[in-house]
Amino acid sequence: MEVELIVDGKVIEINRFVQEFLGSTVAGAAGTLRGVGDDCREIRITVKK
Repeated sequence: MEVELIVDGKVIEINRFVQEFLGSTVAGAAGTLRGVGDDCREIRITVKK
């Protein structure tokens, strides 16, 4: 699983553990939603405040 974290256009380096944690959390949450299959290949989330 490859996870990239970008904040205000800057790529933030994250280690393998954090990649797995974030990726698994987001994929698990998205997988419970209607219309999202277990075989999805990419998930994008944008948060603006």
